[in-house]
Amino acid sequence: MTDIERQMDRRLERAILELLERRGPSKTICPSDAARAVYEGDDQGWRALMEPARRAAGRLVKAGEVEITQGGHPVEPAQARGPIRIRRAR
Repeated sequence: MTDIERQMDRRLERAILELLERRGPSKTICPSDAARAVYEGDDQGWRALMEPARRAAGRLVKAGEVEITQGGHPVEPAQARGPIRIRRAR
């Protein structure tokens, strides 16, 4: 992993936590919210950050900071397929 990739990983993790903080304790975000928050262009380039954003959420799950949900229920990051939501750990 390059230094630039590590920096982007940290930016995505911070964006997830900051977005959740702004939304409130019971609210969720989509990984795309974090991808859009850190992407610096004005085109669709944020889409390339979707998988890195999902991985960042997975690291935050391991750290006990957040939960990944599908259908309102927590799921393990490795088991999540399709759309997910991220919320503060309960």
